[in-house]
Amino acid sequence: MRAKKWVFWIVLGLAVVVALGAVAMDRTPYSKFDKRYYLTAQQIAFVRPGLNLNVQDIQVDGRAVSVTFTVADDRGLPLDLDGIFTPGPIRARFLLGTIPAGENQYLTYTTRNVTSPITNDSAVQPSSDTGGTFEKVADGTYVYRFGTMLPAGYDATATHSVGIYSDRDLEEFGLGDQIDNDVVNFIPAGGMVERIRDVVRTDTCNQCHDPLAIHGGFRRAVELCIMCHYQGVLDPDTGNTVDFRVMIHKIHHGENLPSVQAGTPYRIIGFRQSVHDYSTVVFPQDVRYCDTCHREGAVQAEAYLLRPARDTCGSCHDDVNFMTGEGHAGGPAISDRFCANCHFPEGELEFDASILLAHTIPANSRQLEGLNIEIMDVTNTGPGENPTVLFAVTNDAGDPIDPNSLNFLFFALAGPTTDYSFLSREGAVGNAMPVGDAFTYTFQQAIPPDATGTFAVGAEGFRNVVISGMTTSEMSVRETAENPVFYIAVTDPAPVPRRTVVTDANCETCHRNLALHGSIRHDPEYCVVCHQPAADDSARRPAEQGLPESIDLKYLIHRIHTGEELTRPFTVYGFGNRPHDFTEVLYPGDRRNCEKCHEGETYVVPSAGVLPTVAPREFFSPIAPNSAACLGCHDSLAAAAHAFLNIAPFGEACAACHGPQAEFAVARVHAR
Repeated sequence: MRAKKWVFWIVLGLAVVVALGAVAMDRTPYSKFDKRYYLTAQQIAFVRPGLNLNVQDIQVDGRAVSVTFTVADDRGLPLDLDGIFTPGPIRARFLLGTIPAGENQYLTYTTRNVTSPITNDSAVQPSSDTGGTFEKVADGTYVYRFGTMLPAGYDATATHSVGIYSDRDLEEFGLGDQIDNDVVNFIPAGGMVERIRDVVRTDTCNQCHDPLAIHGGFRRAVELCIMCHYQGVLDPDTGNTVDFRVMIHKIHHGENLPSVQAGTPYRIIGFRQSVHDYSTVVFPQDVRYCDTCHREGAVQAEAYLLRPARDTCGSCHDDVNFMTGEGHAGGPAISDRFCANCHFPEGELEFDASILLAHTIPANSRQLEGLNIEIMDVTNTGPGENPTVLFAVTNDAGDPIDPNSLNFLFFALAGPTTDYSFLSREGAVGNAMPVGDAFTYTFQQAIPPDATGTFAVGAEGFRNVVISGMTTSEMSVRETAENPVFYIAVTDPAPVPRRTVVTDANCETCHRNLALHGSIRHDPEYCVVCHQPAADDSARRPAEQGLPESIDLKYLIHRIHTGEELTRPFTVYGFGNRPHDFTEVLYPGDRRNCEKCHEGETYVVPSAGVLPTVAPREFFSPIAPNSAACLGCHDSLAAAAHAFLNIAPFGEACAACHGPQAEFAVARVHAR
């Protein structure tokens, strides 16, 4: 009997190990912010989440086109389109188009006629195929026969494409829609496909859009977008083109379009008369960074340099009239034929007419020598002492620069690093003392006598430099330095840096070169020195605007990136007492993906924060640190009441429900 018991427990133990291994294996492809991650092995085996549609073959019989394709789950197992034999019905919609010989844009055969109820104008727009039929040929394998026939006399030697967007409805299992897009190129007459359109890749868009999800979220591939959005396709309601080259440039230029600045909003009216007003869009970096979107990897990534055209260039420069020559230094241009004569890829002088150098960002000018601040050491770091900073200022070649020659140089002293509560900012221009090739600056304000732990010393600076704008003009450019942060032990045995929640690299995924407050502040490690839990805009907010607004970084950044999805106004007053209304911010990604910005698991509760956020305009203040971060996005009365009821005088109860292993863990409730 004893032997049998041992066998029983060994078998049970092995079963548990196998089951846990199966769960781990099933979760491997998914992040904690994916709802599929939280399915058990049994649920995964039943639901079989995922949707992967793959084209196996395309046949052309006369003018009739048919597509053989497979549908499978994330494990590669076949799925049933009707959702009878496997959970979740699947819809697949098909487009058919060509890139005509000698052209570089699509012409789509599957179209529909649309008439505007506003203008009564009609337009032919690309759409999915109608009248087609499906035939099941094996489990998970189907043939789709297009209802649309190829036109008589079509060019069988030209590139043709089948585009597919599909979705699988798993809403009853809490997984929403599973989406897949595919575009397959072929030559009806047979042979290798040579002419394609590959200017911008989907993964490039997903740097910010996380993920790109348009038209109800069902279309997620640029390869699919360009099959419908090409030259000549119009929105009949506004008369605006929806040519991808024009529309995308105009959307991303948004509120800075000359036409919008002049008072004409930029709108597209879409499905079911939904109005899309892009006049408030602010691109999160300088729009002249063309290579943010036109990145290496795409076959035609350099098309913007090699094929200048009036439509493309006029999308951003929409105050130029090419027909009359108004606003165009080259005079009238009635075709694109001679654009490249002046607008060649790269010239010799910055800001000339070449495409690359015409888009020179002044702060990145090659005429600038560079400005770098290095904090080498800090002495006198005990409680009540006045710290002395040993630092050097150099150009990019390493040559020394006299800091007293700068237009602006400030040092910041803040602490403790557990959560900043003390700040002193002092100007050093005219007060820096030379020590060999370096300089020193001694703070006039001392470290508080009761200070403990570790403090931080940071720096910011700039100089104004005159550069040549073109051959005959000049411009003044603010040349800025990155922000060094140097940690000093006040009472700690060794310096303990402030926790890293967000890195500069994470911000620059979208912002390219994060540069705030007159472009002199670049790094979240430095931002948090000033944006402390008790900080607010009272120094800038006019008295008639009421109570001050918190500018605690964790609260402020969540509010800014929530933007138009906030339920209440959020305006912060800055330099010059100017209001900054962040309720128009359009975050391009999905805010539920905390990992997009956060390092590691710094989004979990309880966090390492120790000080409450002082927020006089909120429903209650001060707000304990975990609650302050959450209420940054969740700004409703109900959310505030929930947080308030779970805060005791001795701490927060957040982790009880929202801790890493809890039922409502942060990652789990934000899973998509």
